Amino acid sequence: MSGGRIPQIPALMVAASGCAAPVQADIHMIGDSTMDDRSAAEAPGAGWGQALRALLAGQVAVHNHASSGRSTKSFIDEGRWDRAREALQPGDALVIQFGHNDQKTDSPERYAEAWGAYSDNLRRFVREAREAGATPILATSICRRRFADDGQLRRTLGDYPAATRALAAELKVVLVDLNELTAEALSAFGPEASRDWYLHLPPGRHPGYPEGKTDNSHLSAFGAEAVARLFMAGLRSQQADLAWVEATPPMPGQTERTP
Repeated sequence: MSGGRIPQIPALMVAASGCAAPVQADIHMIGDSTMDDRSAAEAPGAGWGQALRALLAGQVAVHNHASSGRSTKSFIDEGRWDRAREALQPGDALVIQFGHNDQKTDSPERYAEAWGAYSDNLRRFVREAREAGATPILATSICRRRFADDGQLRRTLGDYPAATRALAAELKVVLVDLNELTAEALSAFGPEASRDWYLHLPPGRHPGYPEGKTDNSHLSAFGAEAVARLFMAGLRSQQADLAWVEATPPMPGQTERTP
């Protein structure tokens, strides 16, 4: 395998700085398996919300409500949004990232049309977060690793990223365009090195995956950390009016490959 660092191209660069004083802040996260917490048995699989908690440890408390397989629809229908909303306090931030499962037309309990129920559900999350005194932050879904024969990254999320962008503009919500940021990074890594971002595991190496794993949707620990860094870089670029964003030291723009 080649590569192993997030390339220093402008969209991905984050300057390092000295340590800052700890900040008392709370971030709540709702989303799917690309964001959720994974158990030790699932290592080296990880969600980027889990990685964000590690990156911001001592600075910000990250409460990750994301859950595998959920869409905006099932997250609401199963009462998960009610529980997350009840946990919100004035001054908190709520990070929202869905789309991977909303697009599954063969799963009626999850499917939510991009310009219909999906947008309506995001609108509800934003409205009710604001009613609780929290600041909503929308994130477009991270890219899957899909490369065409010519080596170009394929986009597989249809209208969901565009619908999220449109809603952020409509409601004047801070947007971190992880779909674009991860597309740029994966394209820079290329078809081979980008495997490190996802669960490409040989048989017999990891106890949780004795038969190995080839998965181009779910992140490895390396990929989860890379996405968490991209999220913070994207958030800084939006100049969001959130004290903890500026008070948290920027992370280096490069990430070492996980063994």
